[in-house]
Amino acid sequence: MLKENVIRKKFEEGTPTVATRIWSTNPFITETIGNSGNFDYIEFAAEYAPFSQIDLENICRAAELYGMGTLIKVDFQNRAYVAQKAIAAGFQAVMFADHETPEEVEESIRLTMPATPDCGGRFGYPMRRFIGGESHVTPMTHAARLKQVVRVFMIEKVEALNRIEEICSIPGVDMVQFGSGDWGMNQGFDRTEHPEECKAAERKMIECALRHGVRPRCEITSPEAAQYYKDLGVRDFCLNDEMSALRRFWFNEGKKLRDLVNPV
Repeated sequence: MLKENVIRKKFEEGTPTVATRIWSTNPFITETIGNSGNFDYIEFAAEYAPFSQIDLENICRAAELYGMGTLIKVDFQNRAYVAQKAIAAGFQAVMFADHETPEEVEESIRLTMPATPDCGGRFGYPMRRFIGGESHVTPMTHAARLKQVVRVFMIEKVEALNRIEEICSIPGVDMVQFGSGDWGMNQGFDRTEHPEECKAAERKMIECALRHGVRPRCEITSPEAAQYYKDLGVRDFCLNDEMSALRRFWFNEGKKLRDLVNPV
């Protein structure tokens, strides 16, 4: 892990954060994002993308070149394995998906906390990549860094939203994000069918998080969409992903060229 957790530092300073999401493990994508100078950290959507341990390490190396933080989004079933391997690779934050109960949230926090008497976690002293020539880190230094990992939880199940007060009261919950697609699916409808109901549910999560000192994060598809959430008190945003940007380019610009070359 980096000696300083960039995302945790932003939280401690009380400053807003801006992120974007990647699906690709090609470190060139991460480098290009870093070179823009616009993002505090990147989110790697491991829940949706194939990857290896080397991929995780190279994403972190590329981000570190630009002082960016790194967050990984993990599946529910194999979250312990992936989260621990990602942290060992250098990831500074973990986003946990598909949690329903406070008990599941507490267990995921334990899985990523050090196995020390004061923390009672499940994360031991693993092999880690050497960072910046740092050839040895003592177990207790490693434990101190594990405590700095930022833990984010998706609120995307009906029960999770119903018990949001309990979840936001749990020590170690640093950030929450609403997942309207899964939340709607959990009730048997597409989010596009009931947009106002989804918005109301998201506002409930945001308001609860702010009351408990937990940072609500929102994914947005354009910078203009941030104002609505800023007015609600949100200060942490994730702007779209590289696949959406490429898709828009290929569909829109490709169509312009096709129409020019082959006019109707």
